[in-house]
Amino acid sequence: MKKIFIKTHGCQMNEYDSKFIENLLIETNNFELTLNENEADILLLNTCSIREKAQDKVFHQLGRWKKLKYYKPKLLICVVGCVASQEGYNILNKAPYVDIICGPQTIHRIHNMLEANKIFPIVDISFTELEKFSHLPYNKIYAATAYVSVMEGCSKYCSFCIVPYTRGEEISRSFDSIITEVKYLANQGVREITLLGQNVNAYCVYNEHGQKIDLSKLINYVANINGIDRIRFTTSHPIEVNNNLINAFNEIPELVSHFHLPVQSGSNAILAAMKRGHTIEEYIYTIDKIRAIRQNISFSSDFIVGFPGETDSDFEKTMYLIKHIGFDKSFSFIYSKRPGTPAAYLQDDIPEQLKKERLIKLQLQINNQSLMISNAMVGNIERILVTGFSPKDPILLSGRTENNRVVTFYAKNPIKLIGNFVDVKITEAYIHSLRAKIVSYVVY
Repeated sequence: MKKIFIKTHGCQMNEYDSKFIENLLIETNNFELTLNENEADILLLNTCSIREKAQDKVFHQLGRWKKLKYYKPKLLICVVGCVASQEGYNILNKAPYVDIICGPQTIHRIHNMLEANKIFPIVDISFTELEKFSHLPYNKIYAATAYVSVMEGCSKYCSFCIVPYTRGEEISRSFDSIITEVKYLANQGVREITLLGQNVNAYCVYNEHGQKIDLSKLINYVANINGIDRIRFTTSHPIEVNNNLINAFNEIPELVSHFHLPVQSGSNAILAAMKRGHTIEEYIYTIDKIRAIRQNISFSSDFIVGFPGETDSDFEKTMYLIKHIGFDKSFSFIYSKRPGTPAAYLQDDIPEQLKKERLIKLQLQINNQSLMISNAMVGNIERILVTGFSPKDPILLSGRTENNRVVTFYAKNPIKLIGNFVDVKITEAYIHSLRAKIVSYVVY
């Protein structure tokens, strides 16, 4: 039996795709997964191109694998994902020892490519619309939480973003297919589902009765599946947050009190240059409407600092927004020029040192706010979903609160708690996590 090693870079969608590839190859090609790249017959790298550094990591990894192939000439090296889609045949110019290059929309064909590959490299980076979704094997998940892909691509074409060019236009997966997969996962013991999409709140299909199903209705259907107790979704675009989705926070208790809603900048001038399609005032109005329904909801965001033309005033407006909203988490980065995007042609007129200083200042503010929120939770009784042992301290169990905070705690007979909800009392606060002690061994 051949062994495959899979390394994944990037977002939750890539994690989902890697699990899809794993299950597909195990079911159709009699492969087995290995966690040791040195014993693998196939090395597969699932790639991210959202930033230049992420793309550089790909070729550094391929350089390391080149050495393995020198000693194992029959070793197959596969590059899939967004860098594969963006670079295509150019990968072979930089790394001619790669055997298969496969875009995110054609990973369902990977088993056929492996069978066909004999002498020449195979490159398939076509956009196949709904074909991928029709070939999804339901992921075997032995965990309390699972991702479910509900749509792919993005049609917003923000000026800085490579996603529409690597993942394609927005394509929504069929309603029946999603519900069937969630039921399958629930029967395996999954308690929490995260609905995934590059622009997940643009989800829209029509069922067999001609009824429109948007994200809010999809969440409602998922919430009614026996065994599913928590629902998350990511990532969202502010212009797609409609009243139906806002009302879902009032009507669906299974929908958690956390919303990742990327804003990127607090300056209207920069938002316009980014082609985000909304103003800061509209963003704040959306947040206020959600908070009126769920007062305890937490918000996180993405931020880009040093976008071409960003002045000190623009950056200070971002800092004001961070404080005003009270974001407690962020994915924040220095602007990275992506080839082929409109922003790549703008003059990058901000000194690198200034970009770094702005990023440090922004992240420090977010961390301070996160710690303040964590400190306020000390003494609270929180019901958490126990997901397993802490990777940092295997003596401790780990879980998440409804507002997406990692909690670690000690418990007797820990195996019995994994996959269940338990009540814990928060005892210590950190920037990105909490410590707790178990209140009761009653599981929910």
